[in-house]
Amino acid sequence: MRLREIRAADHRTLAGFDRDSARNNDPQVGGYRHWAAHRGDPADSGDDFHFAIEKLRTATLVGSIWVQADASADRFSYGIGIGVHHRRCGYAADAVATLLAFMFGHRRYRECEVSINGGNFASLALHGDLGFHEEGRPRDTELQCGEVRYPVLMSITADQFAAHHPVLAAARGADRRWRGRHGRIRRRGRHWPLDQPR
Repeated sequence: MRLREIRAADHRTLAGFDRDSARNNDPQVGGYRHWAAHRGDPADSGDDFHFAIEKLRTATLVGSIWVQADASADRFSYGIGIGVHHRRCGYAADAVATLLAFMFGHRRYRECEVSINGGNFASLALHGDLGFHEEGRPRDTELQCGEVRYPVLMSITADQFAAHHPVLAAARGADRRWRGRHGRIRRRGRHWPLDQPR
């Protein structure tokens, strides 16, 4: 996968992701949908921006990631959304790792903090695998349809990221290094016909 700027033609697809999420009754962190909050014309300032997450080979839009940075504190946060039909394919992990490498390596930020819905176990596991550490669970609870929702604060520093992802942290300016595992050429498996040209 790769990250690129949002184009006007992407808004329709992102709005479709909104509708799919609403149909599936997906839990929405903070009471809003990712794309509904950020799909408008972005008035980016400084290091606040919105990227499309795109498949490298087919250029298919699979989601988006929105970054909010506090340069004075050397800290940033983000929100990520993957379309319902593109989940569980590793795009979120690749996109977050790529973003962290960019923000820590090129923008020189020192820390990333995110707030995750405590009931979103997939996101909690994803961030744990990426090297994030839990900072706390504020008492800012929300009652909705008989269930209690609470935020889980997680963070990772530039040094922790470098220790957890040495290859990404070491990459500087090499475009192909930032594309994630979906950009790699896969080895041919046993299902490839033998008469296929190499």
